[in-house]
Amino acid sequence: MNDYQEYFDANKQLWNQRTVVHKDSSFYNLAGFKNGETVLTPIELNELKNVSGKTMLHLQCHFGMDSLDWARRGAFVTGIDLSDIAISEAKKLNDELKLNAKFVCSNVYDLREQLDAKFDIVFTSYGTIGWLPDLDKWAAIVSHYLKPGGLFYIAEFHPVLWMFDDDFTHIRFHYDNREIIATESEGTYTDRNAPVSGKEYSWNHSISEVLNALINAGLKIEFFNEYMYSPYPCFRNTIETEKGKWHIKGMEEKLPMVYSIRAVKQ
Repeated sequence: MNDYQEYFDANKQLWNQRTVVHKDSSFYNLAGFKNGETVLTPIELNELKNVSGKTMLHLQCHFGMDSLDWARRGAFVTGIDLSDIAISEAKKLNDELKLNAKFVCSNVYDLREQLDAKFDIVFTSYGTIGWLPDLDKWAAIVSHYLKPGGLFYIAEFHPVLWMFDDDFTHIRFHYDNREIIATESEGTYTDRNAPVSGKEYSWNHSISEVLNALINAGLKIEFFNEYMYSPYPCFRNTIETEKGKWHIKGMEEKLPMVYSIRAVKQ
């Protein structure tokens, strides 16, 4: 993936900056999590259900809170992230909470050089695949790490959202993956005024691209769901219509905001 290395390096730098801000933010509420509060959303909890005793690979895990929430529920979790600062924080948090998760700093595409194992579940969620240019390579990694009969699960923000400008006033980008989305980033979704800045690079992936990548990698789709809300207030101009359900103000119930897929390796 050397063609993309400069983009990955820029994104890593930005996520290292973000991690420092995110871990202390009220958005992530680390103190609450340490006291036993869950950070997983009803979407993935209802759709993935019991993970106790299962091995789980969590791709693009940030600083590990979701990974550790699954570990609390009895899964044997290995979390992967591009950001070395995020992985360092995840390891510290795992030790502090006396859990048994493992964490590896790696780009998803380079993971075979870093990790030799097979898993019952591969999991990824909320703001992950947009940082990856090639979903066929991603799906091949997912398939590689799944045991036969193993389960893949993704909950992700809907590609329709990424077509808009930051303030959701107009359509700015294509629905499908035909351009590198290069933006100058200032602040972060937990604090718009945080001292975080740099160029970031992302790619929008249509639903058909995601589904076909998984199917072509030998996975059988069990279900595909769409949700008309976000479980997180991570976009600008959001309004909470009921607890834990956020919408773009003025477009409530009009935009799909999240989708989820569960698939099984044949």
